[in-house]
Amino acid sequence: MIQDSEHGRRLAQNLVELLAPYEEELIQLERDVPAFGPLRRALGIVIAEACYCISDTVLPQENLVPPADDAASRTR
Repeated sequence: MIQDSEHGRRLAQNLVELLAPYEEELIQLERDVPAFGPLRRALGIVIAEACYCISDTVLPQENLVPPADDAASRTR
């Protein structure tokens, strides 16, 4: 398992850069041979997961719950 999130993001970025041209080629092949559709969709899912890994940011814990003295809490 990747412990360093920045290293994981770099790996995911490399994966996207490596696989994107193959997806483009599969899109072209699928037009002629529909049997390539499942492979193209599977590759698209892998790319989407890698993009999620790249864009996934850790939210600070203090932002998950509004402060107890905010305006919404005072109206309750």
